[in-house]
Amino acid sequence: MTGPIVLAAGGTGGHMFPAQALAEELMARGCEVALVTDARGAAFADVPTHRVRAGRIGGGLVGKVVGAAELLMGTVQAGALLKRLGAAAVIGFGGYPSVPSLMAASRLGLPTVIHEQNALLGRANRLLAPRARRIATGFPEIAMVRDRDRARLVHTGNPVRAAIVPTAYEPPAEDGPFEILVLGGSQGARVFADVIPAAMAELPERLRRRIRLAQQARPEDVERTVAAHQKIGVAAEVQPFFSDVPARLARAHLVICRAGASTSAELTVAGRPAILVPKPHAAHHHQPANASVLAGAGAGWLVPEPELTPMSLAHRLSELARDPQRLAAAAEAAFSLGRPDAAARLADLVLDVAGANGMRSAA
Repeated sequence: MTGPIVLAAGGTGGHMFPAQALAEELMARGCEVALVTDARGAAFADVPTHRVRAGRIGGGLVGKVVGAAELLMGTVQAGALLKRLGAAAVIGFGGYPSVPSLMAASRLGLPTVIHEQNALLGRANRLLAPRARRIATGFPEIAMVRDRDRARLVHTGNPVRAAIVPTAYEPPAEDGPFEILVLGGSQGARVFADVIPAAMAELPERLRRRIRLAQQARPEDVERTVAAHQKIGVAAEVQPFFSDVPARLARAHLVICRAGASTSAELTVAGRPAILVPKPHAAHHHQPANASVLAGAGAGWLVPEPELTPMSLAHRLSELARDPQRLAAAAEAAFSLGRPDAAARLADLVLDVAGANGMRSAA
């Protein structure tokens, strides 16, 4: 069978970003690529996009029945689609939108790979793991993997956007600017709007005057956050969204952020130390797992959200400002975890698995 490599992804950016990076890498190598997603999934430029039904199994008996029916119908749709496309292989990126295509591919005997972005295997990937020929991982070690599946793990890393690159780290100079970048995920984090201005107010004035703060905040929190920083004389730029995160990351001395897979990967590729505040209600507690890996390697400091108080954060910032070599050591540890070539590594794995089937060139 010859045909395209099919990428199955949907839902959050954490699943879609690595799929898009792989699509770009494969197309650059002359491969034909197609995306299969559900109604919510965004299309990729220059990649044919197909949609199948997918349902989340949960929410009580009715939710489970409806979700199972959606998955069954989606699997039938995906099977017909894969046959029509003549797919060479199917690559899944977790989340329920990937399940129908991977289930259909398994039934058709097609080569399959799943990619897990987090430090523990998500529920959808746990379901699919026994059927996958290879399980690519974003972290060197991941939890929730069955013993019989571990032999098929391959650490590729998490692909990040091309603008995120390794950059030399220079710790803040004594009495020089102290650049802090606050990222709250795709929609900002209310806890940062509540705690960070109050923490800045607790800092010694000499340190507070050194702070150069770029803080992401929810739209409804921007005005009050700006006012709080202005009141105490902190040089702060507050926006709901930063379009130039790669540049801000490159000049940051410290990042305060959540611990999603994409954020964690970008920190390690750029080599930046971070105070990691995992989202407490993230699915299956993957953010605490991600943060634990980085903190355990010395790449940052894990602070559970209930423990993030103005006083505790001010104390941490004061300590780091007095000992910038701790920041430099954490930056080096972060860099040691990074995989700038993750997209290429993942593409190599996919092509190896799909090789027995052959592929049709995009040209």
